[in-house]
Amino acid sequence: MPASPSTARAINDRLALRLLQQEGPLTAGQLKQLTGLSRPTVADLVERLTATGLIAVVGESGVQRRGPNARLYGIVADRAHLAALDVRTEGVTVVVADLLGTELARASVPITDDAGTGPAVEQAVTLVERAAKEAGADRLHTVGIGAPGLIDPATGELRDSIGLPEWHRRLVAALGERLPARILVENETNLAAVAEQRDGAARDRDTFVLLWLGLGTGAAVVLDGRLRRGASGGTGEIGFLPVPGTTTIPSATDCEGGFHSLGGAAAVAALAAEHGIEAETTGHEPHAATLVRAAVAGLAADSASAPADRPGGSASVTSPSTSATGRAADADAADRSVSAVSPSAAPASLAEAATHVETGGPRPPAAGPATRFLDALADRLTLGAASVVAVLDPGCVVLGGEVGQAGGEALAARVEARLTAMSPLPTEVRPSRLGGAAVLRGALLMARESAQDELFALPAR
Repeated sequence: MPASPSTARAINDRLALRLLQQEGPLTAGQLKQLTGLSRPTVADLVERLTATGLIAVVGESGVQRRGPNARLYGIVADRAHLAALDVRTEGVTVVVADLLGTELARASVPITDDAGTGPAVEQAVTLVERAAKEAGADRLHTVGIGAPGLIDPATGELRDSIGLPEWHRRLVAALGERLPARILVENETNLAAVAEQRDGAARDRDTFVLLWLGLGTGAAVVLDGRLRRGASGGTGEIGFLPVPGTTTIPSATDCEGGFHSLGGAAAVAALAAEHGIEAETTGHEPHAATLVRAAVAGLAADSASAPADRPGGSASVTSPSTSATGRAADADAADRSVSAVSPSAAPASLAEAATHVETGGPRPPAAGPATRFLDALADRLTLGAASVVAVLDPGCVVLGGEVGQAGGEALAARVEARLTAMSPLPTEVRPSRLGGAAVLRGALLMARESAQDELFALPAR
């Protein structure tokens, strides 16, 4: 049954808006070419969309051309303002953007453990309000929030999670009360996967798994282009995965003894200390990521000095800016984690499997500290990755988060080689391109798509 004239007009309008979003400003002639619609139909939809305030003339296609056919039409970016939040246990970062996703303001605030729920919520809400004011946004249309923890698939709300601060859950409600905006919340790892698929390492994949490696661990599963959350919203809670190499097993209320004890930032920092890897913390990334970055940088030195290497050597990187607080926090967490991890951090069977596939033999005994550390870290990460691969066969694993990005191709190649030795399922392993920034980017994409879906859902005429 053919669509009614009013329905056809609405479909054409949405098609034109999507093209303007994807391609940028276009002339009426270009819209005609891309949509396949007739010239009169395109002229009518341009007139309608201009009247609604969704598009406007933003220039001309060339200095030599004048007149109606040369006009460039673009989406009115300030028709709606959006905010994206990356909510961590230690603070909040917010970005305010226009309808096209162009960043207008950015701000962060640290929130300490002893801040108290009420003051912490007030700090975060005030941060959003201040950023919106700086961006010139009188009103926010949609706010996207990325947070650790489980999202209830039925209600879309952040569930109460043991180990996470109470202000996380209170923040969502507080923003809804203070801001006349739509508030959306999603698990941080899921948003990172959305961003990596749109703008990062998985742009050519419709099926993949993102293994989050930051302060904590997690996984996001994208199958056939769709993010999978599970019956309770807990798909990818890989930190609770029981793995060999620890001295205990996880419980329903504590992931210590699970994969988190091998791949979390504290465990990675402790492993680096075992291998003599040292580095000064810079910026806001976890100290574990700085250590991994230092080890990757030290691979060249390992190669140059391999014959003379002695066990327990040190690869050090000194940076001009140091965060003593970050180092102390990571050191404390590392001390707590070491007791739950065996000295080797991997069983003998994995050590045997984790060989250099291209040679078929064990790792050279003269490897330097950076090489030994990255090999040991790859041993650990392969335990989690292999479990996911065996169940889902995703074909691609992205090592995400700050640690995954810091490890780069050097770490990804090591994990891929070990997976090849352990699993019959071919799996490509890629490093994150976005790192920790993927959460904020994913939150902004979520907010932008929600706002555009509402604004572009034009009533049929």
